[in-house]
Amino acid sequence: MALTAPIVGGKGTVPLPEAVFGVEAAAGLLHEVVTAENAGRRQGTHATKTRGMVAGGRAKPFRQKGTGRARQGTTRAPQFTGGGAVFGPQPRSYAVKVNKKAYRKARCMGLSQHARLGTIGVFAAGGFDAPKTKDALALVDGWMEAPLVVVVQPDEEAAALSFRNLPRSAVLTPAEVSVGDLLWARRLLVSEAALAEIVRILGPAAKEAVA
Repeated sequence: MALTAPIVGGKGTVPLPEAVFGVEAAAGLLHEVVTAENAGRRQGTHATKTRGMVAGGRAKPFRQKGTGRARQGTTRAPQFTGGGAVFGPQPRSYAVKVNKKAYRKARCMGLSQHARLGTIGVFAAGGFDAPKTKDALALVDGWMEAPLVVVVQPDEEAAALSFRNLPRSAVLTPAEVSVGDLLWARRLLVSEAALAEIVRILGPAAKEAVA
């Protein structure tokens, strides 16, 4: 059975390539890629001061012997209030490497899930002459189900601005769509030009280039 997507706001359907929209899902790979995407978004700028970085505490707080207390060399040791941290977090990168072929396949799985469930639609972005949210609402009336992810080309600015104010929606370009975005969305709306770009990026020609 050929895979197709309805034309939202119009009549007919658009064929979807089997190589991109007919990939069997693998929960393990999807989990690995989404975890890597989330880890890559972490800034990793957290930092704590060790005892050598905390100001003060140069002299011994009291003499070595005769006080009945444990010997101490500085009030900036970790056991004192205001002292340095032990094994505290330091700036680091949380990036996790994912092979290009695995990431490409995971993106195809996310798209295939929408094609299999019938939650992907195609629209003509050229129909938006100016940014108007009411036109976007009229286009998806009766079809939209939040969360909604809209994929447009960078030069389709009028359509992008029309959809960006819709509640629980995200407007992205084909290069920006992540696996997490595809799994988050209940509906996926793609412009005709963006669909062609997705097929170009993830299609058989791209697969051979990665290999």
